[in-house]
Amino acid sequence: MWKTILRRLILMIPQVIILSLLIFVLAKMMPGDPFTGLIDPSTDPARLEELRQAAGFYDPWYVQYLRWINNALHGDFGISYMYKYDVTTVIGQRIGNTVRLSIISVILTYALAIPLGLYAGRYQNSWFDKTVVVYNFISFAVPTFVLALLMVYVFGFKLGWFPTSGSVSINAVPGTIGYFMSQMYHVILPAIVQALLGTAVTIQYLRSEVIDAKQMDYVRTARSKGVPTGKVFNRHIFRNASLPIASILGYEFTGLIAGSVMIEQIFSYPGIGNLFISSINQRDYSVITALILLFGLATLIGTLLSDIIMSIVDPRIRVQ
Repeated sequence: MWKTILRRLILMIPQVIILSLLIFVLAKMMPGDPFTGLIDPSTDPARLEELRQAAGFYDPWYVQYLRWINNALHGDFGISYMYKYDVTTVIGQRIGNTVRLSIISVILTYALAIPLGLYAGRYQNSWFDKTVVVYNFISFAVPTFVLALLMVYVFGFKLGWFPTSGSVSINAVPGTIGYFMSQMYHVILPAIVQALLGTAVTIQYLRSEVIDAKQMDYVRTARSKGVPTGKVFNRHIFRNASLPIASILGYEFTGLIAGSVMIEQIFSYPGIGNLFISSINQRDYSVITALILLFGLATLIGTLLSDIIMSIVDPRIRVQ
């Protein structure tokens, strides 16, 4: 399996190159430049041209790309024109918040989806199954921003149970238990929103697999031999039904990292999704290109992780 993983990593190299090229070209096609609107309007236009010349904005696109990719390989994505810091520093200050949000969201998603999917499939057409199906329809239909705004209004403003912005209290002391608890307190509401909307696909996968597994010959054989229903369900049906869920675990985590843009905006949560939107608004190309490249890499890594997890769950399956 290690040879296969190494081969997959090697195959990711041309994918990353193509991805970086597309990102760079599309970023350069955006209207304006990092100096647009970020400098005092009274600044001499000649001075703006000097800054653009110094930044290499008028070099051929391939020269700019090679310069950018060479610097990126050394961990240098340039300077953020908006924050006046290294891009790696700006992203580094935010990415921990997004990873924390994604991890907790995945945990809540599976904690809710697995029992609902299993029991809905086991007791097909029961009132419980019908309730879960209705819940799934609602989860698919409700837009993210609608549920997020509703949760902010009810549990943030009306009830005051959760904070509505930030990632930690301003009076929390870093490195203490209180600081950690404050971080968890701020992340729990946006994580619940992501989990509630993210359970639909997992529940549907698991429910369908359980229903299909109940019709398999090995299940019928086990039951004909007098094996208790609970034992058949736990040892055979659940194991086989969990394979599709394991296969999408890597996508689930990396997808939440890349898809946290709207949640972080609504909750004013200082993660990389929030940073991405503000960078687009301010034409901060250095941050934009670095973040999109990060999202693309996360997707590729998620694909690899899903294949690895799949092969671990079922030894018969090996990444081809």
